[in-house]
Amino acid sequence: MKKLIFLFILVLSGTQLLSAQMGRYGTYGPQRSSIPRGPEVPAKEEEPKTAEELVDAEMPKITEALELNDFEQAVVRSILTKYVQQRIELQILNLPKDKAMEAFERIGRDQNRDLKQGLPAEKYEGFVELQENGFKGKKKRKKKKKKKT
Repeated sequence: MKKLIFLFILVLSGTQLLSAQMGRYGTYGPQRSSIPRGPEVPAKEEEPKTAEELVDAEMPKITEALELNDFEQAVVRSILTKYVQQRIELQILNLPKDKAMEAFERIGRDQNRDLKQGLPAEKYEGFVELQENGFKGKKKRKKKKKKKT
């Protein structure tokens, strides 16, 4: 009789231990929330930047490289905004490649003409050089000092 009670206690404690472990780790996989989820929203695509945003992003580099005063900054900003907007509109039209290239060249010529009229000659030349370098700015060269020996 003692052996039967001992065996009964042993089996009972073993099942409690087993059920406690099963409950802790889950018997049916990960537990799910009872709160229903809505439909998954796809990642929001970035909206294309406006002409003003594009120009505003480049203006600090242009201003620093060309050392523009406030009036010259306003002139350059207005001219660039106008022609960047025209380029954006041209891209939206999806013209054939040859017509698009011709239109881009015309826009570039008009932009350069307006900048040449609105800026002093040396700053206009600096802008053209900056434009050719991709608006990366002029690299400042440090002068090496000659050591006396």
